[in-house]
Amino acid sequence: MAECGTIDYYNRNAEAYIVSTVGVEFQGMQERFLREVPAGGTILDFGCGSGRDTKYFLERGYRVTAADGSEEFCRLAGAYTGILVKQMLFQELDEIGVYDGIWACSSILHLAYRELKAVMGKMARALKPGGVVYTSFKYGEFEGERNGRYFTDMTEEKVERLLEEVAVFGVIEQWVTKDVRPGREEERWVNLLLRVERA
Repeated sequence: MAECGTIDYYNRNAEAYIVSTVGVEFQGMQERFLREVPAGGTILDFGCGSGRDTKYFLERGYRVTAADGSEEFCRLAGAYTGILVKQMLFQELDEIGVYDGIWACSSILHLAYRELKAVMGKMARALKPGGVVYTSFKYGEFEGERNGRYFTDMTEEKVERLLEEVAVFGVIEQWVTKDVRPGREEERWVNLLLRVERA
């Protein structure tokens, strides 16, 4: 499973990673997602990392479930957000029709392509009818281990193929951005806002 080494990496480096991400200005992305989620709706922060986005959604009055595969992220994000963060692998998602939105920011990119297809099917089933997903991938063709973590990068063409193979989501919006972290501006990301069409 591609995730295992990645989770070990995050357990070892959780505090440093949180320092580099928790204060990043991400409101534009968060609000783009929230426009598609009913006020006060239910959100799964799927691979919550530092808990930055969970905290923002809670403060906006949404009901948030936060989950991460890293024990350290669960502990630290729980302390930061004030809620219990569930430790689980992406493949363990088994809820049906629970969420209005799933926020998977820079998270499911750590799955191998074949695992990604199955997990996106699980995400669709966990959404209520018409529910939405935000997710993001590093831009490119690469798949494999890089700097101690597994990545599946995406281009527009790979996204199109993935969505055709998963066959449960329609695209609300797709756009490419620069990395928002200082010193990482040359890195690009593919952002997706999707609506479930059938589960």
